[in-house]
Amino acid sequence: MDREGSPLRVVLIGPESTGKTRLAGDLAERYGVPWAAEYAREYVEARREPLGFGDVEPIGRGQKAGEDAVLAQARRLGLPLAFLDTDLVSTMVYSRHYYGKCPEWIERDARERRGDLYLLHDVDVDWVADGHQRAAPERREELQALFEATLVGLGAPISPVRGSWSERRRRAIESVDRLLT
Repeated sequence: MDREGSPLRVVLIGPESTGKTRLAGDLAERYGVPWAAEYAREYVEARREPLGFGDVEPIGRGQKAGEDAVLAQARRLGLPLAFLDTDLVSTMVYSRHYYGKCPEWIERDARERRGDLYLLHDVDVDWVADGHQRAAPERREELQALFEATLVGLGAPISPVRGSWSERRRRAIESVDRLLT
């Protein structure tokens, strides 16, 4: 994929209920750039029933479309970056975790579309239920390890986000500022 002229991609990633969506919106506002919401959240809320492996591809397509739209908007406006509330790496991690496999195109595209910076959210904040979206608070540490191992395996640049909400925000801003300089 040609990234010439594309804005930098900062991806907020990690297990459920770690503040990714909240921080993505906050960072986008701070830097005056767009952000792509996590498509899986929209998909799960519309579906309102347990997911299966057959849902992985539509989630992947929806996530990719949302990212592309936000990146195109940032490019049109000449903005230096865009924030992504997860990306296809997350789709890949959850597919492997829940179903033991992942569609090949999602794995390929996750590698090819790798972000410029991953803000990896730690599980050191309280779990908050969120309708049909969140289902396994007892597995967050296991998922945290899977996210980290997957990102390391992809050679992705990782910056940990942990601590209180204000500390998470501070760490994220420092990491984004380093990326921009």
